[in-house]
Amino acid sequence: MTRARRFPPSPALDALRFAEPLRGSGRDALAALPGLLAHPREALAIGWAWLTGKRVRARNRAAALLGAHPRLRPRPVAGAPAARAAAPAGHGPVILCPEGHCLAEGAAAAVAEAFAGDPGLRALYGDALVLGPGDRPLLPLLRPAFDPDFLLAVDYVGPVVALRDPVRGEAGDDVPALLLRLHDRHGPGAVRHLPRVLSLWRPFAAASGDASRQARRALARARAPEAGIETGPCGVLTLRRPLPEPPLVSLIVPTRDRLDLLRTCLDSLRARTDWPGLDIIVCDNDSREPETLAYLRALEEAGAARVLPCPGPFNFAAMNNRAAGIARGRLLGFVNNDVEAFRPDWLRRMAEEALRPEVGAVGAKLLDAVGRVQHGGIVLGTGGLVTHAHRHFPGDAPGYLHRLAATHRVAAVTAACLVVEARKFAEVGGFDEAAFAVDFNDVDLCLRLDRAGYRTLIVPGAVLHHREAASRRWTPEAARRHAAEVASLRARWGAALAADPWYHPAFDPQAPTYTRLRPAPGAGPR
Repeated sequence: MTRARRFPPSPALDALRFAEPLRGSGRDALAALPGLLAHPREALAIGWAWLTGKRVRARNRAAALLGAHPRLRPRPVAGAPAARAAAPAGHGPVILCPEGHCLAEGAAAAVAEAFAGDPGLRALYGDALVLGPGDRPLLPLLRPAFDPDFLLAVDYVGPVVALRDPVRGEAGDDVPALLLRLHDRHGPGAVRHLPRVLSLWRPFAAASGDASRQARRALARARAPEAGIETGPCGVLTLRRPLPEPPLVSLIVPTRDRLDLLRTCLDSLRARTDWPGLDIIVCDNDSREPETLAYLRALEEAGAARVLPCPGPFNFAAMNNRAAGIARGRLLGFVNNDVEAFRPDWLRRMAEEALRPEVGAVGAKLLDAVGRVQHGGIVLGTGGLVTHAHRHFPGDAPGYLHRLAATHRVAAVTAACLVVEARKFAEVGGFDEAAFAVDFNDVDLCLRLDRAGYRTLIVPGAVLHHREAASRRWTPEAARRHAAEVASLRARWGAALAADPWYHPAFDPQAPTYTRLRPAPGAGPR
């Protein structure tokens, strides 16, 4: 984004407000100076990494120290000569382009090519460039693949769409309803995204009303009539699905000593979880400290938790699999011992999604020790392999396209806090404890669930604290094991790692997520 500014006060522009500045969020070089001066050794390491050509390391360390702050500088895009033509001449797809929008140069040809190459394609949308006063490039809208859950929360697609057939009248003026109908009728591949700028948007020049927000609420009611609807900041909608009989949930917590972490974790789960039935299982991996052993005995004697001995070398996946095998709950909740609950509704929000037949793994938004985002889903292909979305963003940031506020689909979520139905977990064979004993077992699980037909969701309304890797130790043996797991992930999921449909290829994979652009590689519909 270039210099952040506020958009006109119209509900029709809700989808753009993620780019408006947070209070006190200015981050120029002067604003960063106090953070650098307060940590001179880390500042020197960042500078040295940059000067020696290790730019990825420098950017990541700077984000960890100062927080992540987008620097999305869009390139100018020319408008098509027939700027507001609704459809190309002759036979071909119909392009809907309302007032305030115009097609980008070459858009019509790109759309026609996409439809010609995919007979099953019924509707196509692309990216947009938001223009400020004087047609200055202001904001790129780089959209993910089609996601019905996300579309119910935020109109991230926008009004410029291309249709194979003139079926506009079926849904009136409501593009989201039309796309969802096509998706339901023709299957998941019917509505696709073309990752290139197809339109220009001039929000400062076109008047608009509040019909879009009303239409989205009506659409959400029609899609899930039994659900409650919460309206958050910037009009983001959250569907609260009813749970007439909340099932038993087994919360599985691996540990080895570190009573300071374990006690905080378990106390928070028991005191700050609004759920009627919990089956807490502590996987004890050879704890030796007398205080820890006494605490574990006290838990069992009080009936507060079951303790499952898991002796031997640390194998996170195997420990969780063993616990899942004795779990009594319909839902499994995998929770690291360095996670702390502080909002009582976290499990209810995750369970509402995990119990849907089509949903597999469900993740939460996790905040680090200073209140910044530690996890907002997992992105494939970034940072050399995978990384957490929106890492180091402010804890109250809406995220790019409101993705830190809206429930949406992602490639994977961390097992630091992951909820899944026990039968779905068993159906795909649980965690792969042979190939991914410690790292990437969550990514592999989510991708196997996806392959089995279950989508992975991140629920940002479920928020917990996570002191990431506070109980891990990095040794030469751990480094060798990690390298083997990296190789296994690439061998098994290389194609998926190269093309995450829920993250745009125009974002720089060598920078923290959603912070820098690169020239977009040529890519077809996804």
